[in-house]
Amino acid sequence: MLKIWGRTTSANVQKVMWAVGELALPHERVDLGGPFGGNREPDYLAKNPNGFVPTIEDDGFVLWESNTILRYLAANPAGSAGATLEPADRRDRARASQWMDWELTVASPVFRPVFIGLVRTPAAQRDAAAIAAATETSIAAMTILDAALAGSAYLAGDTFSYGDIPLAVLVRRFLELVVERPSLSNIERWYTAIEARPAFREHVGGIPMV
Repeated sequence: MLKIWGRTTSANVQKVMWAVGELALPHERVDLGGPFGGNREPDYLAKNPNGFVPTIEDDGFVLWESNTILRYLAANPAGSAGATLEPADRRDRARASQWMDWELTVASPVFRPVFIGLVRTPAAQRDAAAIAAATETSIAAMTILDAALAGSAYLAGDTFSYGDIPLAVLVRRFLELVVERPSLSNIERWYTAIEARPAFREHVGGIPMV
């Protein structure tokens, strides 16, 4: 059985759990990291030397890095009950991977100071100028995403895929925290469709941001 290490409040764990929900994969999840600790223990570091979450083990095969895990799970149809997250066309797969990489290299890094500043930092200790600067940079990134969604229902075309998962987890946080923002009508339309997915509601939308 697929085993997943990581706390449900982690955005990266949410990506994996959402995919597991979409694919209806039998699994066991173990709370780890954050308030649960355990991610610096030797046994865990032997699996994931970075000490981050999530990590999965599938029939003895250990893998970390959330977006890589998404691709791995999507490529293995066992237990998926007919569901799929991997685009059939190679260009659509490339497009999905492009946006998954963009989430890691652009969107998440620029948004992180907003999240840390507003969610994990006590009000009296917040750096308002740093949060404001990161907010503007995040809006600029979301404007790129909004433009990309003008021509298709989802990021890899007209079908939901693993390409949507990392950015939808991030966009949920962006929309809740950046209240004063320009109109992003394509993101809002896309996110409304995302919110309707039961696996998203269970593993992302229904989890408090902490």
